[in-house]
Parts: sequence; structure tokens; C-alpha cells
Amino acid sequence: MGKPTGFLEYQRKGNPSESPQARIKHYNEFHPRLSRDDRRRQGARCMECGVPFCQSGAVLNGMVSGCPLHNLIPEWNDLVYTGNFTHALERLLKTNNFPEFTGRVCPALCEAACTCGLHGDPVTVKDNELGIIEDAWERGLMGPCPPKARTGKKVAVVGSGPSGLACADQLNHRGHSVTVFEREDRPGGLLMYGIPNMKLEKSVVQRRVDKMTAEGVEFRTGADVGKELTPEQLRRDFDAVVLCCGAAQPRDLAVPGRELDGVWFAVDFLKETTRALLDSGLAEGTYPSAKAKHVVIVGGGDTGNDCVGTCIRHGCASVTQLEMMPKAPNQRTENNPWPEWPRVCKTDYGQEEAIACFGHDPRVYETTVAELLGDEQGKLKAVKTVRLGPDHQPIPGTEEMLDCELLLIAAGFLGPQDYVPQVFGLERTPRSCVKTAEGGYATGVPGVFAAGDMRRGQSLVVWAIREGREAAREVDQYLMGYTNL
Repeated sequence: MGKPTGFLEYQRKGNPSESPQARIKHYNEFHPRLSRDDRRRQGARCMECGVPFCQSGAVLNGMVSGCPLHNLIPEWNDLVYTGNFTHALERLLKTNNFPEFTGRVCPALCEAACTCGLHGDPVTVKDNELGIIEDAWERGLMGPCPPKARTGKKVAVVGSGPSGLACADQLNHRGHSVTVFEREDRPGGLLMYGIPNMKLEKSVVQRRVDKMTAEGVEFRTGADVGKELTPEQLRRDFDAVVLCCGAAQPRDLAVPGRELDGVWFAVDFLKETTRALLDSGLAEGTYPSAKAKHVVIVGGGDTGNDCVGTCIRHGCASVTQLEMMPKAPNQRTENNPWPEWPRVCKTDYGQEEAIACFGHDPRVYETTVAELLGDEQGKLKAVKTVRLGPDHQPIPGTEEMLDCELLLIAAGFLGPQDYVPQVFGLERTPRSCVKTAEGGYATGVPGVFAAGDMRRGQSLVVWAIREGREAAREVDQYLMGYTNL
């Protein structure tokens, strides 16, 4: 695949990036794409490795190695190298409904498993994927393709995040009539409101929603199933219901002072920033602003990093990111060999920007919040932190005080919010997710299915797409007695 000697002749060249000082002045994406000639050279680096771990999606030592969607990576890398972008698009869309999303926000499990990466730099798989799909949009190859015939079956999909969109897209192309119910004012779920605009511009999400609408999918926004809409209504009006409501129940912080004004869950903070950006261009008073404030973020994951980048764009006075775990090593250790997912320290875009603005990494490891302190008006003014020992227990005498007017809780999620599973009468797993049949997506309620983070717990966009695709196949089998999905 690719050019047999390409990985020897060409160096890895990723999509360029605006400097931190330039990109913090706006909320747009900041990775311009390579030219077509450069992209072809990057496709040429895909070596004829024999066993393409990049597309395996295999579990090694408890971690997934390679693409969970089993994207046909060597095939479309070869087609990129030969300049056949149209055929590359066909191979890409065979396994991935939304490469424009994964090509922007996926952590690239494929690249971590690339054979080129064993002794050098991996192929730019993620950038190549994005190059293929955006080339197709620009050349007008992504026009509506409605199904030629309808089955007469109707399916309700609850939630329009990546799993709901993938499920709806598959079932619609099969010929079923699909209605997607979204409680927010815009479709897209976490793609719209959970991921900041600088990582995924919302015009990209709306572009895909518009395409699906033109193909026959109906989107109903402001439709909160479980409150305004009952399970009885859905089961009466539809032949099947697929719940793709995500894992939106945030893990809270149980410390003195939690009730103070100035404490936000990270996902709510990001959502309101994006909503204000889309509605009013961030008019003052329309969102929780970090401007001129000392910010503390609890959580060292992707959501915490997104909060760092967002607060810097707001104009914060300082930002500190607290992480309970020790700092990961900078390079692979011997007990973490290729092609396992590399457990190494990653400095993401938000942390890069904090280093450029404030001169140091915002992350403080093995530390958590012990107490929040407020002023006479009940507003947050300071945070007391404490160091944690190897057993995650606080170490007495290690307390420190940090000025803080805005605290963001980015400590992960505990599964779906309770009200939807409760009104449907669904069984829960020990992790609070919706329980489905082993190896499948059917719940204990006939005709009701669940997929995505609601079923598997907080995860990646690429996993949500896979869940939506597989759930669609099971629903099709349920409706038709067979499936060709």
C-alpha cells in the first residue's frame, strides 16, 4: 500500500497549526490542510506492512489498539498516494459515516498502532482521512443521496450526538423513516455543544445535519423525551425506539463550599460558551465568562483541556488544571510496548496555549480540591488544594491556597441522566449505564434499543459512531427479519 519506499523517502508532515498567540484571539479551527501534492506524499508513507494494526480495533492489555470502526486505512492511503481521491472517499465512507468529525476530534488510535510508528513517525492517518472527506465536500461529491424506496417502518432516535446520528443515517439509507429527537435547540449533541468551536466548527456539524435532512431524516429539536414526550407516545407512533442520550451525568465535587456562586460543571460551561458564540457572538452577559478571573479546573482529561483553551480565549487572569493521577511518562515504558495505546503525557492545544500565555504548564498532578472559600456575598474567591498519596488519600500538611473566582468541574461522567432510563423502565449496569442484551443493543423493553455512551459509558466519538452503526443493524434485523446493513 502506498509507495513501497515512501516511508523511507518522505518525512511525516501533519496539518500545520496557528501559533498559540494567534489562535487564542478567535474561536475558529486553527489547522489549515496540506496541499493535495503534500497529502499524496503523506499517503505514500503507508508501508506494505502485511498486518495493518491501524485498522484492527483490537483490545491489548485492556486498551484498544487501532480503529474501532475498522476503517480500510491502507486502501485509502494507497488511493490518496495515486491521486484517486474519489475512490478513496468510497472506501472511507464504507466504514465511517462522519469522517469530518473523527478527522478533527478523534485521538487517532489508528496512528498509535501504525507500523511506521514502531521505529519512526506514524502515517498521518487522521489528517489523510480529513483531507479525503473535505476534498469531497469541496468538489460537490457529498450531495444528498436519499433512499430509492421506503420500507414503511418508522424509527425514533432519541439524541443527536454521534451515535444517534450514525444510527439514524444507517437506518435512513436502509429505507426506514427516521425521526431524531433532540432536547437542545440545535441538533448535534456533544458535537454541537460539548466540543468547542476551535476543535470542531459548528458549520461542519450543521452541514451534515442539512445533508441528512435532505435525505429524509426528520430532526425535532426542543423535544425532551421523558419529560414533554412520553415513552408511550414514541412506542405508539414508531416501530422501534433507539436511545442515544449520552452519558451526561457529571461527576460532582463533594467538598465544603460547593454551593458557592462561581462553580460550574465543565460541560455546562462549554455548552453555554458555544451557545452564546452561535447566538450572539459572545455578547457580554450571555455566558459564564472567565474574563479577568483566576480559574481552577478539576480534571486533567480532554474536557479539562477544552476548558483551559476556552478560558484563555475569554481572557482569564490565570488557569490551573488539577489532576488526581501522577504525571504519565514522556515516552513509552517497557511494559507499554507498541502497538498498545501509548500511556504517555500529552500536551494538548489548551495546555500549549497556557504555556504560551502564562509561561508554565497549567497542570498540577496528584492534587485535588479540599475546600472552596467564598466572600460575604457567597461568591467563590479561593480554593484550598491538597496533595494526594499513592493511595489517593490526602496528605496532611500539603494544603495550599489558590485565588479562584471560577471553578470548573471536569471530573468525568457517571452515565446517562436518570430520567430517561427511569421513564422507560430500563435496567442499569453497576456503572449506571443502560443494560442491554449481552453483545447487543436491545434493552429489556421490546422494541427499545440503546447505543453510544448511554450504553457503554463515557467514550470517544469514534466509538459512538460504531455503536450507532451496530445498533442500526440490530434494529433493521428486528424490523425486517433480516438485514443488509
